[in-house]
Amino acid sequence: MAIKADIYHVPVLKTESVDGLGISPSGVYVDVTFGGGGHSREILSRLGPEGRLFGFDQDADAEANIMDDPRFTFVRSNFRYLKNWMMYYGISGIDGLLADLGVSSHHFDDAGRGFSFRFDAPLDMRMNKRDGMTAADILNRYDEERLADVFYLYGELKNSRRLAAAVTQARAAAPITTTNDLLKATAPLMKREREKKDVTKMFQALRIEVNHEMDALRQMMGAAIELLKPGGRLAVITYHSLEDRIVKNFIRSGNAGGKVAQDFYGRTVSPLRAVNNKVITPDDAELESNPRSRSAKLRIAEKNED
Repeated sequence: MAIKADIYHVPVLKTESVDGLGISPSGVYVDVTFGGGGHSREILSRLGPEGRLFGFDQDADAEANIMDDPRFTFVRSNFRYLKNWMMYYGISGIDGLLADLGVSSHHFDDAGRGFSFRFDAPLDMRMNKRDGMTAADILNRYDEERLADVFYLYGELKNSRRLAAAVTQARAAAPITTTNDLLKATAPLMKREREKKDVTKMFQALRIEVNHEMDALRQMMGAAIELLKPGGRLAVITYHSLEDRIVKNFIRSGNAGGKVAQDFYGRTVSPLRAVNNKVITPDDAELESNPRSRSAKLRIAEKNED
């Protein structure tokens, strides 16, 4: 069943992020997180007849939101393959790229996808339902140490080792296959005053591991820097510290680790320069109409002249 775009996902910081791209009517742009198409529609509204827009999404559900516009090309793929697909379409340089890294409202609200602990559902969490391990596979196959690493690195949970031990103990009696199975196994370790926050972090950690989100982000950012024309813009919306740190490092230094190179005179050398030194966050009106935007941070950068 087709899902209306405005229900699939309400775009966050739509005007601010597209403004940040400084759209040229004849330019070539990429929306690497197409989703409900809200940001893409805004970009198209500012393009002239010669402009082009590519929209990436690996979720088949997003295809219901594709616009019938000759300037738009939908790419059913993970954005980590950005460079490959641009080569395929004969694009050697782009004028701007937008990335809204948050999980769409659709994913959280679709009970069958297992992204939310609001529903008792199979622990899937795959953005691409056609491929890869599910969250249940990870919970039942990873050894205790590897599970602890996932909870610590991607959920920043201080009790990661105890959570991993609780999972391995529970699965010894019966496989953990649903959200309720996981909640039941870890409930004794969740302090009441932090329960919702820590459960959210646990689900976040699993989602990141299932979808290899950090690796994909690093690959996409590296490809974006290569593809951007001098003066081209990058607008990235992040929602948690892990992805924001990677984006900030790339803008500051051109690499994920944040290692800054210097020229002969000791001046910082980077392929990008930050357009907004202070992150842009949603205003009160957006926060009220779209609570999911509360943790959003927008960073805008420009490719330096060669």
